[in-house]
Amino acid sequence: MRLTDILHGIEANALALRDTQPYGEFMQIDETASDIELPMERPLYTPHVKPLISNVVLEQGDEDVDAAALFSQVVIDKAALSRHIRNALQDRAQITLRELIEERPLQNGLAELIAYLQLASDSFKAVVDEDSAEIIIWKSDGNNGNWLMRKARMPRIIFMR
Repeated sequence: MRLTDILHGIEANALALRDTQPYGEFMQIDETASDIELPMERPLYTPHVKPLISNVVLEQGDEDVDAAALFSQVVIDKAALSRHIRNALQDRAQITLRELIEERPLQNGLAELIAYLQLASDSFKAVVDEDSAEIIIWKSDGNNGNWLMRKARMPRIIFMR
């Protein structure tokens, strides 16, 4: 009942103002025409800088270099690393990267360490603790057959189930 009274009041006020013109600035239109940009009016692409090519004769080096380093590539078995992480997480809820490497030392050095980091970001739930740093140590084969100890200082990385 109250709602219909309000609607009848609005209708009565609207009918009373029907013949009265509004005064002052009632409505404003910013622009009466639209800006049209046609695709063919745009300038064509022009390179910014012209390359400077000089005529220099290349000289051949006379030093003999062992090319075996170019052909000796190491392939990291990420599936084996994933299995190692999963097996370690079966016994506990979380494990750090340093603990994983202590259980199974790095065989391929820095490339294997980077593979662990890639697995942490792609395949597993992992947390990086920026406040505490860990040092990861591994052995690598030197140039003259000696073993070199390498180490990397990095934030603690924790793998979780």
